[in-house]
Amino acid sequence: MKIIDLHCDALLKLTTLETANFADDTHIDANQKRLQLGQVEAQVFAIFINPNIPQHQQFLEVVRQIEAFHTHVLQTEGMVHITDWAQLEQLAPHEIGAILSLEGCGAIGEDLTKLIAILDAGVKLVGLTWNEENAIAHGAEQDASLGLKPFGEEVIQLLNERDIIMDVSHLNEQSFWDVLPLAKHIIASHSNARTLCDHPRNLTDAQAKALVNHGGHIHVVYYPPFIGEEATLAHLVNHVEHLANLVGVEHIGLGSDFDGIDRVVDGLAHAGETQNLVAALRTRFSEEEVLGITSHNFKRYVKKAATR
Repeated sequence: MKIIDLHCDALLKLTTLETANFADDTHIDANQKRLQLGQVEAQVFAIFINPNIPQHQQFLEVVRQIEAFHTHVLQTEGMVHITDWAQLEQLAPHEIGAILSLEGCGAIGEDLTKLIAILDAGVKLVGLTWNEENAIAHGAEQDASLGLKPFGEEVIQLLNERDIIMDVSHLNEQSFWDVLPLAKHIIASHSNARTLCDHPRNLTDAQAKALVNHGGHIHVVYYPPFIGEEATLAHLVNHVEHLANLVGVEHIGLGSDFDGIDRVVDGLAHAGETQNLVAALRTRFSEEEVLGITSHNFKRYVKKAATR
């Protein structure tokens, strides 16, 4: 069954491993061979910059990861750069769509021209923060009462004008509530249910409901600390089931976080094992519902977003 995965950090590995080969390097969880094996038809590749890198060097690191996307990912036969969401419906059976996202805007400082340059490179989803505070908002590890900053409103206006999807997965609670009414297109690309696993990176029931009521979408993440004390495939499906019961199964998708996680679920160690999750989903959901979770829900979401 075909998969659309809204988050991986393969670009970080491609710019840090000395001999990285996107086609089949086993150090890369979401390499092309594994994407093919897992039947992933579209993969979002995040640009992630470690906040420990000095501010004046961070934008250069963004450029390096964009370059890696073009020279490693897109130069691999069968990989197709998705710059228009309509392309998702046009992929040939042997092709894999490659989508750029930005995981946190810390690298732009307070310079909108840098964000414009990043968007011009083809970025389709943008998270305003990672876990830290930046000039725009406060991340998941910050005081939950601290929210969006004045510069953040300028960033959101630009993203709305460019029809970019805003990703709330790494925002703290107050920033989430501040961003929600301002965002034209919004999504949680890799977050689970806080009711089942009390972690600040997960969504409360109130957040999940509000996000979907605002037209948003929720993609569950495979990282064990966001699943719970026990983190099996069945426990991950528990998160899918809880969110589906809460907001409707038609608003749920997948966001693995492969290559950005240091622990994995047994049977879901890399993109090549994604069909094991499909099998687990089939134990709780109908075939039509599983098709929705794996890819069709997101395709409907972007089609609807394009008409807003």
